[in-house]
Amino acid sequence: MHPPLEPSQSTDLAREPKMLQPTVFWRIADAIPRRLSWLLMSISILLPLLLWWLGSTWIASSPDANSLFLPTPIRVWEAFLRLWSDGTLQNDIAYSLFRVLSGFLLAAIIAIPLGLLMGSFASVRSLLEPIIGIVRYMPAPAFIPLLILYFGLGEVPKILLIFIGTLFFNTLMVMDAVKFVPKDLIETTYTLGGRRLQVLLQVISPYTLPSIIDACRVNMAASWNLVIVAELVAASEGLGKRISIAQRFLRTDEIFAGLIVIGLIGLAIDLLFRLLLRLSCRWAN
Repeated sequence: MHPPLEPSQSTDLAREPKMLQPTVFWRIADAIPRRLSWLLMSISILLPLLLWWLGSTWIASSPDANSLFLPTPIRVWEAFLRLWSDGTLQNDIAYSLFRVLSGFLLAAIIAIPLGLLMGSFASVRSLLEPIIGIVRYMPAPAFIPLLILYFGLGEVPKILLIFIGTLFFNTLMVMDAVKFVPKDLIETTYTLGGRRLQVLLQVISPYTLPSIIDACRVNMAASWNLVIVAELVAASEGLGKRISIAQRFLRTDEIFAGLIVIGLIGLAIDLLFRLLLRLSCRWAN
């Protein structure tokens, strides 16, 4: 028989940390096997499609339900082919993409340098942060009447709406990214003879580039939301206008087709941002 443990020994054993059970699915801040990753991504797409198909099929077979409110995937696919065959969908995609990219790029050209300056210099931050903090809480769609009043019904108000809706959020997100640059890194650069412009261009800008790309990814979704709102109000072309026309004539299959196209375009743009991050910021991967 083993001798009984002293009270102090039993207390030490009780205080020993328990080992975590090995797991693959619930890993914290760690990668999972590639096969499991692809499986989970497939489930995230196929499961909603399956539920949609089951729900729409049940509604179509029920005498008390109206299939108009939830078209089957086949009907949506047929609506997509119908819009694609006559060139309507391609035209709408081109107009919406042009508006989104124009407004977003115009905002990024201003927001990124402005955010870097506000994050780097407390004087610039004190000068601009209060007014930006006020304007960013104003809903961008609320500017639509003024934009139409000032610029008419052409492309300018739609592009400016996206510009207004993304400029201030992009600026503040870039400014916050600069705050995480280590102060020791900046002081070391000064010690080695670096100047302010060199610190800004060769230290702060490269360090914050991954965060800048992530901020652009986030705000690109806001750009798509705004262009759809703008096209619903005042447009003759675009995916938002196509959805509005379909709603007017109760063509729910075309509404679903338009929404899916918007989602696929957004996914493609998001993947392009991830590719840009992987190619331009290899040290951050």
